[in-house]
Amino acid sequence: MGEEVVVLDTRVSMFGMRVRIALAEKGVEYEYKEEDLQNKSQMLLQMNPIHKKIPVLIHNGKPICESIIIVEYIDEVWNDKAPLLSSDPYQRAQDRFWTDFIDKKVYDDGKRIWTKKGNEIEVAKKDFINTLKQLEERLGDKPYFGGDTFGFVDLALIPYYTWFYAYEVIGNFKVEAECPKFIAWAERCKQIENVSKSLADEKVVYDFVVALRKRFGLE
Repeated sequence: MGEEVVVLDTRVSMFGMRVRIALAEKGVEYEYKEEDLQNKSQMLLQMNPIHKKIPVLIHNGKPICESIIIVEYIDEVWNDKAPLLSSDPYQRAQDRFWTDFIDKKVYDDGKRIWTKKGNEIEVAKKDFINTLKQLEERLGDKPYFGGDTFGFVDLALIPYYTWFYAYEVIGNFKVEAECPKFIAWAERCKQIENVSKSLADEKVVYDFVVALRKRFGLE
């Protein structure tokens, strides 16, 4: 096809990991460009002039921004392999609802754990666990949120798992003690090669978070 696919990203970004998993699932080759978020490239500023954020997918010179929009674009363009979204309109609507829930609740609760101090961390931990329990309820007894196969919600959520180690160390707690079903789901996802090779190492994420906490005067 002679297609040119470029991804502007940073390795620890949970949002960028989504894009990398989606491209891996579709078997799409691409050029990866690591961004320094403290010194953003001219390409990033040009390709995402509104938000100036990663990830950005550049397909034949045209940029697509925002991770979930990018994943849906990938699913539509490379639709001959590994469908990510359901063909059923109701199921697609449900998947989009839960993905929105993830980005509003899992993200916000997790961020509060590593950006706060003292009692505020304790409150954030309780909220975070409650959010995961809601997701466990949604998962039920299915192996994946999409049923028997890895799908859209799984792809949207699993990158967050790479940040859990940082949350646990900073917050001094263990997710598995409260949400064993969630951790079992995450470990199941990590057995999928396209997922495991696209995720950041949790220790690298932890070092990144510690550096941010020092920069923000939280350490």
